[in-house]
Amino acid sequence: MATDKPALLATAASIAASAVLIRTLTSDLLPSSIQEYLSEKFACMIESLSSDLTITVDEFDGAATNHMYKAAESYLATKLNPSTRHIRVSKQEEDTDIFEVTIDRGQEIIDLFEGIKFRWRSSSRDTKPRVNSYRGHYMEPTTMESKFFELKFHKKHKDTALKSYLPFVLSKAKAVKEEVKTLKLCTNDDYEWDSVNLHHPSTFETMALDAELKREVMEDLARFVKRKEYYKRVGKAWKRGYLLYGPPGTGKSSLVAAMANLLRFDIYNLELTAVRNNSQLRSLLARVANRSILVVEDIDCAVNFESRDKRKQLQNQEDSFSDSEDSKVTLSGLLNFVDGLWSSCGDERIIIFTTNYKDKLDPALLRPGRMDMHVHMNYCTPTGFRVLVSNYHSLDDHQLFGDIEGLINEVDITPAEVAEEMMKTDDAEVALQALQKVLKERKNKELKEIKVDKTEKEENKDH
Repeated sequence: MATDKPALLATAASIAASAVLIRTLTSDLLPSSIQEYLSEKFACMIESLSSDLTITVDEFDGAATNHMYKAAESYLATKLNPSTRHIRVSKQEEDTDIFEVTIDRGQEIIDLFEGIKFRWRSSSRDTKPRVNSYRGHYMEPTTMESKFFELKFHKKHKDTALKSYLPFVLSKAKAVKEEVKTLKLCTNDDYEWDSVNLHHPSTFETMALDAELKREVMEDLARFVKRKEYYKRVGKAWKRGYLLYGPPGTGKSSLVAAMANLLRFDIYNLELTAVRNNSQLRSLLARVANRSILVVEDIDCAVNFESRDKRKQLQNQEDSFSDSEDSKVTLSGLLNFVDGLWSSCGDERIIIFTTNYKDKLDPALLRPGRMDMHVHMNYCTPTGFRVLVSNYHSLDDHQLFGDIEGLINEVDITPAEVAEEMMKTDDAEVALQALQKVLKERKNKELKEIKVDKTEKEENKDH
């Protein structure tokens, strides 16, 4: 029996028209709450009839960043195809040819793995408004956008997805990120981190550090990143603490940048004076990504260092780690995040404290397990001087080197001061003569001060 095509088309049109009519009447006659209920039930019915399994990958797992989400985002950027209609592209002004590409909300990407079709879809939802308050003052509630991926595949491939495919995505994403990664410098703003691209040129080759100290730091870093299984076996969080101490201008910030460039780690610069209390500090640290450096500069000025007697009085009290809105960030609270339970909420992290005055720090902060390696950033040495001259003037030797190195051994001058003299002119001869003059003047000044002190002591002795 031949099919009557005109009749078939008429029937299809009638059904479509009826569906539109029913949908219109439903929208006009039924309350929105009932419409949402019916829509949800219909979606559940369709889902129950489907052979697909859906995995939701949220951007955050509680307060912590979901590493699986970040990995999926990086991996899917390599799987864009002609059917992808919307993508997001970001580029910082200082970058010449590096773009960050991600798929936009609502877009779908199909990936084949071992002959299995996996469908990724980017989505988001608005979370419930959070009511903020500070010291009893009401603040406007903020609505947060929660991003997530939906991964769909046939339910019979569940084991392959969990045991093979997702680990494959993680490994591929790590390789992609290491290849094109632009380092980030993150700073804290309320409960969030704001980031900009980090383009600090400092490297261990350009650092005016003592050669032996440079070697020790580099070897310690290389050993740390290779010891994942070791830390797991001994039951310790995979982290390492460094204390950088010494006079201003000795290169503490430059060393942090050199460490980041060497390891390809992002830097999280924690401004403790902007953190209201221990609760906010915990929220911020939980959002620090893996493979990162957490820096607290001038730690001696940033924390309320209670006396040891006071901490002993508080240690058995329930409020010793008070999270009330009126509390401040305390040493007790900070130590809980450095080596307490909260220190294990991430992997492959380096914690760096800097200070100009090590003797002002509480000994509780300095013990191994908290600050594992103490790095003394001292005044410029003859080796550091040669590195700086090579950096600024591509000069490896000069007739003034001997005299200048002798003066550097006698008087204190920071690498920053030497670098400033090198930068004043493009003429290496003039720059070296200027540095020599500065060093001689400083030596003469110190000799005069010593002579005056000696004279005063003799006069006091006579009286």
